[in-house]
Amino acid sequence: MTLDAALAERIRRSPKAELHVHIEGTLEPELIFRLAQRNQVKLPYASVDALRQAYAFTDLQSFLDIYYAGASVLQTEEDFFDMTMAYVQRAVADNVRHAEIFFDPQTHTARGVDIEIVIDGIADALAQARTQYDFSSRMILCFLRHLSEEDAFATLEAALPYRDRFVGVGLDSSERGNPPEKFARVFARARELGLHLVAHAGEEGPAQYVADALDILHVERIDHGVRAIDDEALVQRLARERIALTVCPLSNQKLKVYPDLRDHSLKRLLDAGVAVTLHSDDPAYFGGYMNANWEAVFEALPLDAADAHQLARNSFEASFLSPMHKAEYLAEVDHFWQSALPTQPAAA
Repeated sequence: MTLDAALAERIRRSPKAELHVHIEGTLEPELIFRLAQRNQVKLPYASVDALRQAYAFTDLQSFLDIYYAGASVLQTEEDFFDMTMAYVQRAVADNVRHAEIFFDPQTHTARGVDIEIVIDGIADALAQARTQYDFSSRMILCFLRHLSEEDAFATLEAALPYRDRFVGVGLDSSERGNPPEKFARVFARARELGLHLVAHAGEEGPAQYVADALDILHVERIDHGVRAIDDEALVQRLARERIALTVCPLSNQKLKVYPDLRDHSLKRLLDAGVAVTLHSDDPAYFGGYMNANWEAVFEALPLDAADAHQLARNSFEASFLSPMHKAEYLAEVDHFWQSALPTQPAAA
């Protein structure tokens, strides 16, 4: 189906919150090569074009192999600052007003990069973005689930001196063979510390992983979660408890979760009352930042302006903003979409 031009323009201009973006996944090939030259890192690709051509992923693991290779160029605080600021500029252009950004310390500390360099580089860029662009943000530290829970504990402890820089913890990387219960103790520790909890579940893993993330890890929202559609009782629970799903359509398509977006579960979940939200995941690798994801799913599925309004509202409602700031953004979203929606005729 073709996306109506007027609706497409409204979508592009709508205020949005991005709750599922990996900052390392915003590292564009051009910046990878610039940082490689700056840091004298030899890449296994001859050019930017050769690197882009390698983005022919067959599944999550084939993506992760290239993702970790690209991250190898990040070595200094300046590198993390530049990467983060490049993302912010793209997000601002897409009318993202607030972002909750994942970062993966273990990807870098395993290479000998101090966690302070990682956190300070990202946080300093976000602080500047707040002043320069009025861009609101939070940081969420993610554990790599293909590594051990002991490694996750060590990462959490190493990050605690910078506790004021991040608001929560998450769980990402290879879902297959790494169920939520593997990280039950470290999530319990994070909860004791007052951190917000999120986790990737139900992307390549089954619907059961979504339920386990809720019941064992006690997460507040689910990243991806699209396989929840396979369990009707779970869908009803998500809707009843207002558990948000941070869905990433272009990522799902690129990694063959839903090779054809016309088959995506997003519309069915939304119609069932689930608090679905839309995000970009690893946009440098999956072909699109926020607006590209919105436009792709509205092209593929029978979604309308009322759905767009709801998706935008959901993104702020599911955020970890204070109630006051959340209310301010929701009022902005409502004003924007109510001025765009046709007036309903009065009842006879």
